[in-house]
Formats: sequence, structure tokens, C-alpha cells
Amino acid sequence: MNIQLLGFIINFSFLDLVLITGVGFLLVIFIFFRYSIIRKGQITRSLNMSLFLITLPNKAKDQDPGIQKNEKESISVMEQFLASLISLREGPIKRFLYGPPYFAFEIATPVTSNEIFFYLACPRHFENLIEKQILSFYPMAQVEKTEDYNIFTPEGKTAAAYLKLAKKNILPIKTYQVLEEDPLSAITNALSKIPLGQGAAIQILIRAAGVNWRQEGEKIIKSIQAGRSLEKALIGENIFIKAVNLSSQALKTKTSSPEIETQKKELTPQQEEAIKAISEKISKSAFEVNIRLIASAPRAERAEQVLSHLEGAFSQFNQPNFNEFKIYRSRFQKPRFLKEIIYSFIFRNFSRSRRIILNTEEVASIFHFPQKEIATPKLKRLRAKCAGPPANIPNRGLILGHNFYRGEDTIIRLAEDDRRRHLYVIGQTGTGKSVFFGELAKQDIASGKGVCVIDPHGDLIEDILESIPRERADDVIVFDPSDTARPMGLNMLEYRNPEQKDFAVQEMIAIFIKLFPPEMIGPMFEHNMRNAMLTLMEDEENPGTIVEIPRIFSDRDFQKYKVSKVKDPIVRAFWEKEMAKTSDFHKSEMLGYLISKVGRFVENEMMRNIIGQSHSAFDFRDVMDKGKILLVNLSKGRTGEVNSSLLGLILVSKLQMAALSRGDIPKEERKDFYLYIDEFHNFTTDSIATILAEARKYKLNLSIAHQFIGQLPENIRDAVFGNIGSIVCFRIGADDAEFIAKEFDPVFNAQDLMNIDNYNAYVKLMINGTTSQPFNMATYPPTKGDSEMARKIKELSRFKYGRDKEQVEKEILERSRLGASAQAAPTFIPGEQNR
Repeated sequence: MNIQLLGFIINFSFLDLVLITGVGFLLVIFIFFRYSIIRKGQITRSLNMSLFLITLPNKAKDQDPGIQKNEKESISVMEQFLASLISLREGPIKRFLYGPPYFAFEIATPVTSNEIFFYLACPRHFENLIEKQILSFYPMAQVEKTEDYNIFTPEGKTAAAYLKLAKKNILPIKTYQVLEEDPLSAITNALSKIPLGQGAAIQILIRAAGVNWRQEGEKIIKSIQAGRSLEKALIGENIFIKAVNLSSQALKTKTSSPEIETQKKELTPQQEEAIKAISEKISKSAFEVNIRLIASAPRAERAEQVLSHLEGAFSQFNQPNFNEFKIYRSRFQKPRFLKEIIYSFIFRNFSRSRRIILNTEEVASIFHFPQKEIATPKLKRLRAKCAGPPANIPNRGLILGHNFYRGEDTIIRLAEDDRRRHLYVIGQTGTGKSVFFGELAKQDIASGKGVCVIDPHGDLIEDILESIPRERADDVIVFDPSDTARPMGLNMLEYRNPEQKDFAVQEMIAIFIKLFPPEMIGPMFEHNMRNAMLTLMEDEENPGTIVEIPRIFSDRDFQKYKVSKVKDPIVRAFWEKEMAKTSDFHKSEMLGYLISKVGRFVENEMMRNIIGQSHSAFDFRDVMDKGKILLVNLSKGRTGEVNSSLLGLILVSKLQMAALSRGDIPKEERKDFYLYIDEFHNFTTDSIATILAEARKYKLNLSIAHQFIGQLPENIRDAVFGNIGSIVCFRIGADDAEFIAKEFDPVFNAQDLMNIDNYNAYVKLMINGTTSQPFNMATYPPTKGDSEMARKIKELSRFKYGRDKEQVEKEILERSRLGASAQAAPTFIPGEQNR
């Protein structure tokens, strides 16, 4: 019997050993498998993070009364945002494979910049939600998804550290609620001392904490309430001490009467303070947190120095009575310690062994987006605010640019009907204004529309020429005054009907008034010029030009011939009565006065060969009605400033005359024609008000641009802002911003208009005949074209519309010698003074 029992015991022990060994083996495999999954999951998690750059506008103190209150309120917004992250959970499978989701908050100075940036990284599947959450708490923020940055100096040295709490997690550090200054100032100040070529970052990883830490805090509070000091209450949580206390408690329970209850002892101020501090910490949502500090510089000593500055910034959170940060530096650790921190920083890996627990108030104290003014230099700020486009933005029409706002990228278009109310563009030189203009014109050309571009610099025309479709090459007219070998004629004194004749004369007088100081243009000049031009315009067989104005006063036979063609009795009376009674002395004075104005153009060979031709090289009405492409290169460097202005003024006037003449065809048959004028203040007279108000009826649609308001006389400025439909404002100066801000109020202010980046603009768009709320817009980069095609198009244009220089000069010379045999006065031959 005993032998059988012994055998049973032996057999049982063997089976039990096998079972225990098997379970242990499976447990080891599971632990290894779980560890392998966590490691792979951690890599997968880190490779599937989205990084956002968050930038906020600066808020000046003088704009913020009660700044101390608002400072704490602005930081509390971060608390609310952090609390919203607690609720972001993942399914059990993802949690098993990848671990709990976490978020990275980083303040960094990349090696390629000396500005301080604020970043947030999150799991990719949370990116849309996180972006919306940020914007709901920070409506004025710009949230931009970005590529990762680099803080490491090439071939440099790196110093690193991570932070842990010196005492238990349930004990709080100092927070913004008790600190006098914004704690972010000290942190950013440490980063502001880093020059270009060096880098540093503070990385804070957070994930939702469980409830165990809070239960531990509740037990310590009960222990303190029972009369124990904070130190003893903390020690009481030691497992061994806890077991002894439990045994002692059980013994007391057996020997004591159950009716006897422990009496609460009166608490000391220190105990009450400890209970309050712990209660406040555990009353808020909390995170498991990793905090890493990284610095990189060419030399190890410099990297250590930068790291010391960062570490010093965290001393402000130390609360000796409760908790403080303990720093573990790479300098005092094994080499693998530095590699591990750098690796974890780059991949944003969450380290369970180095986690601490901070509540939302503590995390917000260390990291929050700067809403108010902080004195730290180099802090990356949103220089200009952003705003979304209106909901009814057209889905067809001219593409102006795009608006990226709150994760939505919207193409900004201007509808055809709204373009007839014209487009006004203003911006400092170099802000992208001309590039913007060029891209608009290219779209119209590609769409087969009639276009005229007047460019005072020349680069814009060259860019547009390269992008003209091959099938539209025959539509192109390139008017370039500097092409002296084949000059194109431009006769301001041409007209189709009596109304155009009067308009042409008035415009020519207005042009001279614009080109010369007011004191040099008087009523007698206007009177003489008007009659001279009206006389020259009467000869339909030999149309007159500006070149012949001096001659009609100096050559009696020529004058007599031209007057014989005049039908207007008032004009005839000017010559036959007024001029006939004028002495030769006064005629000589008058002639000198006229030549001083007109002679500078007549005596210039380039200008004479253009404005001295009887017929213009092309019919402006034909250009508009047939939708041709007129490109005007008035480069001041090659043409001369005054010459450029005169030709531009004549061209604009001719286009206006042609538009107004379209009244002879039904409205529905008028084709839209698009006129682009860069630096338009050089090429417009007071009649711009008429163009803006009336030209839309004749489908002459203007897009005008210039640099600053001071370039416009008051009457033209009022005409522009009183009639213009859509406004695009690139960066402008202080004086202009004060004026233009009224157009963009209340969405944008003068500071925004002065600080918007290049190739960005604020837009006040006309939509369905109604002005929309202002919004911001980024323009598209310039498209590239074919320079060889541009060269061929220019050659085609100059041979179609230009004329041989020798032939032009011969005709002008013959016309100027008409009546040269007159004896009464010496004949004035244009250009004779230059010989």
C-alpha cells in the first residue's frame, strides 16, 4: 500500500513538473512574442505619425487690457485641448499590436533656421481630427502639415537628457497658476540663444494614464488625514511596510471592539497643504509623459552649454515641498544612453521605463501654443492672419490662386460676369504681383480670349510670349518701341466718327497735362493744341499726326492746305482770324512753347517713327472684336520713362475709344476683351473713371496693378475704389495699409496687410455682383514656356505689323516737306535740328 502511494506521488510530481515546465515555456514564448510585437508595433507607430507646424499670430500687450488674467486664460486653453486628447482611443487589436496611442509636442530650432517652431505629431489616422481640434481651440492658428525637421549639425556633437520626477507621480510640480510669468518664456529664451547652424529641441510625448495612480493618491490622502505626515504617508506605500501595516491592522481588529472607530486627528497646515496639492493633481485628467532635451552643435562643449540652458528652464517648475524634475544627462551615462535618446527622439518612441505622470495643468505649463506677446526673439509667429473663402466661391472662371484653411484647399476663381466689374491689384515690388498678373493673362490666352497686356518693365511680356499656344501664334501683336528696325505706327489722331475725334483730342490734351508739370500747361497751350489737332484730323486723304503739330504753326503753305480741309467754322476762325492777327513775334513765342512739349517726341528718332506714321499698325477695334493678343513692351530701360508713359497713355486711350465705339453692335455680340495694365498709374488720365464705370457695358474688362496709393492722384484714387469690383492686396507699406485696411475690416487689419508673405495676398472678391468677406490666398508658381516659340512669334508679329525703318522715315520726310516752297516763313522739317 505504501509502495503504491509512493509511486502515485512520484508520478504526480513528474506530471506536475512537465505541466509547470510547459506553462513556463509557453509563458516565455508569449512574453517574447509580445515583446517582439511591441517592438515592431512601436516602429510601425513611429513611421505612421503626421507632423504639424502650428503658428499663431502675435498679440500685443497694448491691445490686451487685463493681460495677467488673459495670460492664464490663454494657457488654460491648452489644458482644454489636452483634455480632449484623453478621449481618443483605438480598438483592442491596435492597442495590442502597437500599444496605446500617444502624441508628441515639440519646441525646436532646426539647424537650417534660427527661428523657434512649435510642432505636434499624432497618429496618421487622427490627423484630420487633431487639426480640427487645434483650430477649434485656436481659431487664429495656422496648422500646416509638414515634413520632419532636422536639429543635428552635420559632423557635429550632440548632448541629450531626459527628465523624471524626483518623487512620486502623485506629487505636483509648480504650474502656470502659481508662476508669475508665463513659463514658456524661459523655455523659448533658452532656444533663442542658438545661432544658425546649431539646433535644439524639447520633445514631450504624452499618452492617457490609467486610474491606478489616482487610487494611489487617494490612499495617501487618507493616510495623511489619519494623522501621518506626507513623508510617512509616502513611505507607507512601500509594499513591505504595507504588508506589516495590514498585519498590524488585522491584529488590532481582533483585539479591539468593532464599535470603536478611529478618531480623526486635527491636521497641521503642512498636512492640509499636502492634501490640497495632491487632491488638485489627481482631480484632473493625466498623461504618462516622456520629456527629452536634445542639443546639437559643432563642438561638444557648445552642445553641453545649450543643453544646460534648456535644463535650467525647467527649474522654474520645481516645488521643493512636493516635487521637482530630476535630470539624467548623456554626459554622465554610458555611450549607448545618448544613442538610445537620439534614436527615440528621431522616431518619437514612447519609453515606458522613463514615463512620469503629469496632469493637464502640468503639461500645459510646460508646453502651450503662444497666443499672447512673448518677449522671446526669433519666435516663429504667424505674421498675417488667415481666413477661409466664402461658401459660394465660383467653381468656374479665372483661377486666381488657392486658399488653404483648416485642412481645406480651395481653388479661388473669379467668374466671367464679375470680371466685368474689374480687378484691382496692389503690392510692393517683389511680392509676386507681376507673376500673378502673368498667370492670369496666360489663362485668358489659353482660353482663346482677347487680351492686351501693357508692361512697363518687359519681363512680363517675355514670360507670356513663352506660354502662347502654337495655334494662337497668328493672333499675337507684339508692340515693342525699342524694335527700331521695324517700327509699328501709332497715330493718336485717327478716328472712326466725330465722337471719337473729340475724345481723341481731349485725351491728347490730358496726356500732355499728365506728362508735364501743371505750371507748364496753361489754357493757351490747350487752346492752340486743340485747334491744331482738330485741323490735322480733318484731312482724310493724308491723316495728320502729332509730329506735324509744330509744322502747322510754322509752315504757312502747309497750314493753308490743312485749313482748306476744315469744315468746322470755329476751327477755321482760329486760323483765319485769331492766328492771322497774331504777330510773327508772338507766333515765334507760341511755337517755342509748343516745341518744348511736342518737340521732345518729334525730335526723338524712335518716337518719331512710331507716332509719325499716318496709320496705326493695327486696328484697335479689330483687335477687340476678333479677340487678338496685344502685348505691349514699354520697358523704361530701353524706351525711356517719358516715352514709355506717352505710348502707354495713347494705347490705353485708343483701347478706350475702341471699346466705346462698340455701341454700334448689339450687346450680346460684343466679345469680352481683357486689358491688363501693370503700373497703371503711368498710363491713365482722369478718364479712368469713365473706363471703370462705362467700359463694362462694352465688355472691356480691366485688371490694373501698381505698388502704392501715393502713386495715384486723389481723383483717380477715388475713381478706382469707387468703381472697382474685386481687390487683391499683396504686402503693402504702413501708409497704404492704414487706407486699404478699411476695405478688409474686420477680418484683417493693417498689421496683416503689412506682414503677409510673398506670393500671398488678401482678396475681396466680387461674387454674383456682391462683394464677399475678405480671405487670404496663395498664388500659384509661374508656369514655364518655350523660349524658341516666343522668338518665332515675335518675328512673325514684327513682319506682319511693323514696317521697314527706311520706308517709314522716307514717308515722314516727304510729308514734312509738303509746301516747302512757301516764302512767308521758313519750313520746319522734323528732325532737321538733329542734323
